Amino acid sequence: MRYMNLSIREIHDAILKGEVTPLELVKEAIESCKKDDNNSFEYICEKEALERVNKLDPSKKDSLLFGIPVVVKDNYSTKDIPTTGSSNILNNYVPIFSSEVVLRLEKAGAIVVAKSTMDELAMGGTGTTGHLGITYNPWDKSKTHLIGGSSCGSASSVAAGIVPFSIGSDTGDSVRKPASFSALVGFKPSWGRISRFGLFPFATSLDHVAYFTRNVDDSAIVLNVLAGRDDKDFSSSFKPVEDYTARLNEPVKGKKIAVIKEIVESISNVAIKEAFNKNITALKEQGAIVEPVSIDSKLLKAIYPTYILISCAESTSNNANLDGIKFGPREPGESFEEIMTNTRTKGFSRLIKRRFVIGGYSLLRENQDKLFVRAQKCRRLIVNAFNKILENYDAIYCPASPTAAPLISGSSDTLSDEYLIADNYMAFANMGGFPSITLPLGFDGELPFGGNLTGKPFDESGVLSIAKVIENATGLKDLVAKEGK
Repeated sequence: MRYMNLSIREIHDAILKGEVTPLELVKEAIESCKKDDNNSFEYICEKEALERVNKLDPSKKDSLLFGIPVVVKDNYSTKDIPTTGSSNILNNYVPIFSSEVVLRLEKAGAIVVAKSTMDELAMGGTGTTGHLGITYNPWDKSKTHLIGGSSCGSASSVAAGIVPFSIGSDTGDSVRKPASFSALVGFKPSWGRISRFGLFPFATSLDHVAYFTRNVDDSAIVLNVLAGRDDKDFSSSFKPVEDYTARLNEPVKGKKIAVIKEIVESISNVAIKEAFNKNITALKEQGAIVEPVSIDSKLLKAIYPTYILISCAESTSNNANLDGIKFGPREPGESFEEIMTNTRTKGFSRLIKRRFVIGGYSLLRENQDKLFVRAQKCRRLIVNAFNKILENYDAIYCPASPTAAPLISGSSDTLSDEYLIADNYMAFANMGGFPSITLPLGFDGELPFGGNLTGKPFDESGVLSIAKVIENATGLKDLVAKEGK
């Protein structure tokens, strides 16, 4: 019997009943990692995982993550394990410390079995720009459709049934969009809810720890382990940690849910609209108050360019330390300046260089007011607009994407309303630090698509409880690509 296709709770119960051991689980996951044909992994931690599983303390097996394999995105520092950010600039870099997320997983008994591929340095949303090439969508046997990014390998590993959950990071929609394209639950809790110590920074004010599971219950279980204050991360919150599983079965009756009509109206895909409207009807039948609301379309269209300017500026500053002097590969040169120039020229892809050009240009003193400061002001207007909606509603619910996974060869960033609004609106949750979750909504042919639910800051329990109702209504959970829908 295969266990990696099961939920976290089901695997935990099997361990407690003696049906399977953590060692057997790790061996199953490692074997699947080796057979993966979707380019999901930067590094398979076979030696490290086997050593760690043999050191597990049996007295701690009541932990729901005890002995359960997990895949971690390759921008989380892992002590004595290569961590490259899927970039040539960090080839063969081996950290001397582990991120807080990894430490908490290990404390709970989870076993890291692999580091996953990603868009280079977490910049990009296609899953095609890492230094190992394209990461493929397990739902697409022809390997012609995107899985999305930047957390592509983490998504692929769960969708393919290699592990029951995986860790990603979300700066604009980097977990929630791939979750939509791969029939997964992708959850980004509030900014500050989970420590980012040891997460390679992309855009510090937008970066969130996020993760993939195959059902809402498992998402709450993982949050119980990861949430909480960390003194090593000054941006982590002092707010008390709840039991995020406690309110999962809370009824939706009386809860108010807003649907942003400009987002829905910009979508042309009939299958997505029909599935979304059907789900709205199901929520209303259970007593939820679901109402359309409006946001100025100019603000919605401004989300993507605002995100690009701020993220590029912050990434330019955050990655200035990748210079070939402190760590990572070093190219030859006659001076420090020449070494740095040669190393960064060879180490970064064209995409990264382009983003650094945008970021550096917007941070020039003569350009700051016109570009960077203006983007920050626009961010405030965007967040204010969504905060105003959440003053009167418990959550905002919309399709996560205007399409199922697009073709790799046909991906386009043409600045249509559909692209600017429906394809990129989820970045508002990063701008405001809102908890936001994507979960399966339906299928367009053989390819899945999802819905996205966003709530008030630090109301993770409320968001998860509504998500659970949506999941029950669709019946779409615990999906594994190779088994079909």
